[in-house]
Amino acid sequence: MAVQLRLQSTLTCPQCGHRSVETMPTDACVFFHDCPGCSALLKPKPGDCCVFCSWGDVPCPPVQAQKGCCS
Repeated sequence: MAVQLRLQSTLTCPQCGHRSVETMPTDACVFFHDCPGCSALLKPKPGDCCVFCSWGDVPCPPVQAQKGCCS
């Protein structure tokens, strides 16, 4: 049975709390994201592979598919 991947995640800025819905790529990691609210540069937390795994409400597609981090 195939896993239904969710390709949109809501990123929440840890600095200002701004929330933005972003589409996740299936073929690349997103290591940096500029917050549209305060221009902070979001980076993954230590141990996370991308900004979606750290700051999103849905982890990246490889993690959803239980294939580990983006690689």
